[in-house]
Amino acid sequence: MGFALRSAAAWVLIFVGGLAAWGMWNDIRPRFAPAQQTEGAAMIAHRAPDGHFYLSLNIAGQDIDFMVDTGASNVVLGRRDATRLGISTAGLSYLGRAQTANGEVRTARVSLKDVWLGDWFDASIPAYVTDGEMDDSLLGMDYLHLYRLEIDGAQMRLIRRD
Repeated sequence: MGFALRSAAAWVLIFVGGLAAWGMWNDIRPRFAPAQQTEGAAMIAHRAPDGHFYLSLNIAGQDIDFMVDTGASNVVLGRRDATRLGISTAGLSYLGRAQTANGEVRTARVSLKDVWLGDWFDASIPAYVTDGEMDDSLLGMDYLHLYRLEIDGAQMRLIRRD
């Protein structure tokens, strides 16, 4: 009887552990399946559960996550990411305006130095910091035009143009 109870308890624990892993898959998946990876001459990104593609760029030694937005003209930093990069948002001149899905916001032009996407390096790229409420930074066409971009289902491939 003792062996049967121990076996049953083990199977219950295995079943509960499997259910927990399935329920938390979106939280633990990045540890097992990276959001982006280099494959030959291409950078591969996988569609996130929210339907968007995300890329992480290393800017001046800081990893910054961007939502890929082919509908955005520019690279746009939220205040949190700008602060992480050492940009004082209080001292910026918000002279520009941008129309977003949440309405019009003011923008300040900045230059991002030492930008890496995988093995590809750019000494400087133009960007804008917004004073609006924005959780994610956006990777717009100012940067994406440097790549040939292909989307096939749940996978996006970026190949650097010469």
